[in-house]
Order: sequence, then C-alpha cells, then structure tokens
Amino acid sequence: MKERTLSSAWTFWTKFLLPVVWISAFGFGAILHLSSALIDRNHAAPQDKFVFLGVWILGSAFILWTGVRLKRVRMDERQLHVSNYFREIAVPFSAITDVKQNRWINIRPITIYFRDATELGDKATFMPKQRIQFQFWRMDMDPVVNELRQLAGLTENQSM
Repeated sequence: MKERTLSSAWTFWTKFLLPVVWISAFGFGAILHLSSALIDRNHAAPQDKFVFLGVWILGSAFILWTGVRLKRVRMDERQLHVSNYFREIAVPFSAITDVKQNRWINIRPITIYFRDATELGDKATFMPKQRIQFQFWRMDMDPVVNELRQLAGLTENQSM
C-alpha cells in the first residue's frame, strides 16, 4: 500500500483561514452594530446588538473548537502520519485504541484515540474527504473509520 492522504484538502483552509475570516469579518460587523452605526440606519432594537454579539462569540468559539484542533492525516502500510502543519509525527496502527466520527458537525470530523499521549496529544481529529451521498437521510459512517479500526485490530463492538 502506498502512502495515502486521509484528510481533506480543505483542512488547511478550515484550520487557519476560516477562523481568521469569520472572527474578523463578523467581529467588524458586531463592532459596527454595537457602535450604533447600523442601529440608527436600520432601526434595530437595542437588544438586537447583544444577540448579534452573542452569535459572534458563540460562532467564533465553535469555529475555533472545530477548526484549530484539526490535523492532516496520512497513512502508509505501517503507520499513520499526523501533522498539525508545524510538526509531523508517525504513529503505529497498534497505538490506536479507538476511532470515532462525529456525524452531527457538517465537516463530519473523525477522531483517532491513541494508547499513549504523543507530541501532538492523545488523539488526532481530522476532516475526512467529502463523499457524495445520494441518500441524504442516511448518516453512514465514513469508510475510513472502519478501515482504521481494522488496521488497529479493533472490533466493531469495542468502539461502538
């Protein structure tokens, strides 16, 4: 098996660019809204400025929580290669204790849990490549999850 990238090509943009654009653009709007530059022109109610501020804070926190922790993940026949774009480590498949996918977040991140903490932590979360699904009502697990579980020697019952 040759080396293969498991994470999406959009990982870099989701990790670095999206938080900067969202926080600065939405923050600029929140500051304008709070400074009443928009309130007078649009006749918005005073409580609206606090709702706008709350959406900015919660949205920023969510984007930071989901984006900043993303890693780039590749694999070859022996191990995973996990990178935070500044440092890359190799983790053998035998060090994997569990693999889970969060299907409720739009990017459907996959988290790989390690037996021992590595230089990048005790888990690695990555955004898998997008798959086209024609049955939108089904929320199937990404095939990479089962592949990693199999390579790590985990049974389906252990990780469910």
